[in-house]
Amino acid sequence: MRLDVITIFPDYLRALDLSLIGRAAGEGLIDLRVHDLRDWARDRHRTVDDTPLGGGAGMVMKPDVWGEALDEVLALPADAAAARESAAGRGRRVLVVPTPAGRVFTQRTAEDLARADHLVFACGRYEGIDARVAEHYRAAGIEVAELSIGDYVLSGGEAAALVMIEAIARLRPGVLGNPDSVVEESHGASGLLEQEVYTRPVAWRGLDVSRAWPALLSGDHARVARQRRNRAIARTIARRPDMIERLRPDTLDAADRAALARGGWAVPDGAAGPVELVVRPAVGADLADLVDLAARTFPDACPSFLTAEQIARHVAAHLTPGRFARWLADPRAVVTVAALGRDAETRAGRVGASELIGYSAVLVERNDDDGAPPVGLDPRPEGVTVPPAPDGGAGLAAELSKVYVDARLRGSGAAAALLAGAVRDAAARGVTALWLGTDGANRRAQRAYRRAGFVGAGSRTYDVGGRTCRDIVMVLNPQEAAGEY
Repeated sequence: MRLDVITIFPDYLRALDLSLIGRAAGEGLIDLRVHDLRDWARDRHRTVDDTPLGGGAGMVMKPDVWGEALDEVLALPADAAAARESAAGRGRRVLVVPTPAGRVFTQRTAEDLARADHLVFACGRYEGIDARVAEHYRAAGIEVAELSIGDYVLSGGEAAALVMIEAIARLRPGVLGNPDSVVEESHGASGLLEQEVYTRPVAWRGLDVSRAWPALLSGDHARVARQRRNRAIARTIARRPDMIERLRPDTLDAADRAALARGGWAVPDGAAGPVELVVRPAVGADLADLVDLAARTFPDACPSFLTAEQIARHVAAHLTPGRFARWLADPRAVVTVAALGRDAETRAGRVGASELIGYSAVLVERNDDDGAPPVGLDPRPEGVTVPPAPDGGAGLAAELSKVYVDARLRGSGAAAALLAGAVRDAAARGVTALWLGTDGANRRAQRAYRRAGFVGAGSRTYDVGGRTCRDIVMVLNPQEAAGEY
């Protein structure tokens, strides 16, 4: 690739002789040339600017001087028609004009320009370059890119040219020592910011990476890669939510969707991109919608051999307004609901922002003053052991009684967000064994729970409308797992 820079301050561009760009030029990976615009000025004062037509502050750079400079650097005749004929078949050539009035330069722009054969940077000063210069070279068949590096004004285009040249040149083959750096960095193909990076010493000034991020030192490369991706997602959510909205759903796997959901974004099937997800404690005003949601979603988790009548009997007996009202009034029952932040179109239909699309319920195994456990708490299965608390005191068990999501949001990550919230809530209440039962034939649910850190702990039987069913029992210690979220 050939890069030419035209400026009235050639020394400004000496920074290009340093570091990666200077080495790449020295090794012939790029052909970098810097020119003094005044070399094309014809008067003894080497004048390159004049007052604006129509009056106004400042000075404008002269088109005749720029025309001669660009004709020579681009090897074009002055006549636009002849120049267009001359430009044909000579590879992709782009005239880059840094200007605060231009289109914003992004990593995608850098990737595009890195595929060009010849870039010429026209560094304006004062009030800018006469607008006819860009107009002429477009007519002459040269691609013109007027670009801005941000919403602010500099004294000239040189600093912006330095930024753009470094961003572009480092993408050329051989310029970076490790080509994987381009893949993993911020604003790359993933559309995410890069995760935090660390080196030795592991512990420094009271900050210990082994405690804050134990997976990083585990030696498990797949786990490290997953956690890095999760942290990149979390960092982008915190700092650049606009980038999250632009993620393409077809580039996101189930673990990505779970990580997005834990940070407050769902990816509904069929939606153009992620949608904000609101996860909050249920309140009394949610009661009617919560009961309706429970009745709609419970059948999705049932074994296929159950009849509609058996399922209906179970719903009528156990998912009643009275049951949910008691949970909402009991501090030992943690009921959480989820909704989208705005309306969204999905393959299964439109979902309104006011609709409840999922809920979870954690029942802490603690008796009240009358010695009664929370209503609806199932007997703890034999395979569930309760580890001691972190301080060595007695541990505490809780049942993850419910995690259900509307079928229209299946696969969106909403269930993962509710699950992560349940683990955090259980940890905050001192729970050391959070257990659940899931249908033995529901492999999809079991995979989701395993991804969240749950492990098998045996099985149990339970009754649905008079029919005995078998559950796989799974458990995790929230005190250990909460940090993973």
